[in-house]
Amino acid sequence: MISAAVVVLFVVAAVFPGLLATHDPLKTDLYATLQKPSGSHWLGTDDVGRDLFSRIVWGTRTSLLIGLGVMALAMVVAVVMGLASGLGPSWVSGPVNRLLEVMLAFPTLLLALLLVALLGPSAESLIVSVGVSTAPGYARLIRAQTISVKRSGYVEAARALGHTTRTVVRQHVIPNAFRPLVALIALGIGTSVVWASGLSFLGLGVAPPSSEWGLLLNAGKTQITVAWWLEIFPGLAIVLVTLSFTLIGRYIQAVVEGDHVS
Repeated sequence: MISAAVVVLFVVAAVFPGLLATHDPLKTDLYATLQKPSGSHWLGTDDVGRDLFSRIVWGTRTSLLIGLGVMALAMVVAVVMGLASGLGPSWVSGPVNRLLEVMLAFPTLLLALLLVALLGPSAESLIVSVGVSTAPGYARLIRAQTISVKRSGYVEAARALGHTTRTVVRQHVIPNAFRPLVALIALGIGTSVVWASGLSFLGLGVAPPSSEWGLLLNAGKTQITVAWWLEIFPGLAIVLVTLSFTLIGRYIQAVVEGDHVS
């Protein structure tokens, strides 16, 4: 799959940026400011002469780590809330359901903006803010899947055979309820990169001189009329990562559901 190859390329850039970068991403050259893409600077330079290609390559690590961190936190919160809502007794599931309803009442972006404003701009704040604000949607899906599996015929059969509730939950409910999570994680990583980049673009993310992709977009917006490459190429990196993870997630989802994808 082309999308898998693109993801592998970005992972290599994140783990070994020095192998791909052609220049020092922080080195300035006032004699090479705002140069168009050329043989010496493949994607051009910014307003202080830094090589844009190298900055995008080095920014891959930060952007992907934020996306992975957001997804990890969102999944932990979603799994805890989803299982508590779907399997817990009424005195547990009731308050959890009410909390989910309150969190879902807030638009995701508004909740993320509120949290990052309280925590202050940083990579850690982005992970916490976006992770917590996206978790309720995943928790609702996990809750629905858990309830569906809990009411299935094979779970009823296991109970009829005398298996304890703990055994039924451990061996039947949780494994089958969690099957769709692999696809959700792949889909969510790309979405998380977009959310984090959007907040960085608004000045609520990683601070300079980091080369995180949203920060690159923020830095280039004032030069867009004279240096289009400062917006196009970081934006293209975000689009490629998001599209690739989305296609991989859809492929995994089709496989999990038993579809045959060529």
